[in-house]
Amino acid sequence: MSPAKAPSDAAELPHPRETFALFGHAEAERALLDEYRSGRIAHGWLIGGPAGIGKATLAYRMARFALAHPDPKADAVRRATSLDVPPDSPVARRVAGRAHPDLLVLEREPDDKGKMRTVITVDQVRRTVAFFGSTAGEGGWRLCIVDSADELQYPQGSNALLKVLEEPPPRSLFLVVSHAPGRLLPTIRSRCRRLTLRPLAAADVVAAAAAALGEAADPAVLQQAAAAADGSVARVIALSGGPQLALRDKVIDMLEALPATDPRALHALGDSLERGDDALFEIFIETAQSWLSGRLDRGGEPGRLARVAEAWDRVNRAASDTEIYNLERKPLVFNVFGLLAEAARG
Repeated sequence: MSPAKAPSDAAELPHPRETFALFGHAEAERALLDEYRSGRIAHGWLIGGPAGIGKATLAYRMARFALAHPDPKADAVRRATSLDVPPDSPVARRVAGRAHPDLLVLEREPDDKGKMRTVITVDQVRRTVAFFGSTAGEGGWRLCIVDSADELQYPQGSNALLKVLEEPPPRSLFLVVSHAPGRLLPTIRSRCRRLTLRPLAAADVVAAAAAALGEAADPAVLQQAAAAADGSVARVIALSGGPQLALRDKVIDMLEALPATDPRALHALGDSLERGDDALFEIFIETAQSWLSGRLDRGGEPGRLARVAEAWDRVNRAASDTEIYNLERKPLVFNVFGLLAEAARG
């Protein structure tokens, strides 16, 4: 059986604003629903967890529900068993079309030349001032989704977000997605209610990936990829291409040996990434980020966490520079593993 071809560009997959099914996070969804209908929902929510497990999907579900049901005491809210809003509802259609006046989404955008920026700029974040300074267009809530806070321009973007979180207007709601909440400003974390999503069970990962891929899904390949995806739907989709799975396993073996590194293995890995396969490059960076995220989530001595957070920033900057300036990838491999070895020693 030939492996299903995974789309090479994530934009080919349904965006969370167009995704209506949520797999494996019923408890977290129930927590948001209960808080909403209590009438005392926190103005800021930090939705954390590994990449690709449905955090942004949950944020959009909450946004659609609040926009469709602006009165937390309404009968429809009291009867609701989930945050589901039908895809054909006016609110869902406008959110999917980026046309709802009471929803502001902060995410990376293309620059003037059409190249996707590597950060959410401070100018984007400053849009929140005018957005929350005006009355809700439909008399209900004004919501902002940040997807993701890890990509905020540092420190200007983070500080700009903090300013509006510190002085939230009435009937405002911030849904802040983060793959590594431990590296955000402590002041941002302290002003949000924390909602941590866990990696999905294998069955939920396969079901979500199959729903996203549609006819391109190969159940056998998805099952194999799910075993190595750490509960991430995005990772299953990436790994279902075939070579990506083998490369991830190789990188994990090298990560497990840290702080020791094998120069021959680094040369071989660098050579495999120089072949121009962007999907392989993305798997390499994602696997390194996942390793760092795991070390941040363990907590521990502040100095050690600061070193890991610094390594995260430097890895991301190095990867971005390599893509933007079309640099050779082998030097990046040595650079990244040097940074990870330093973090491992901590």
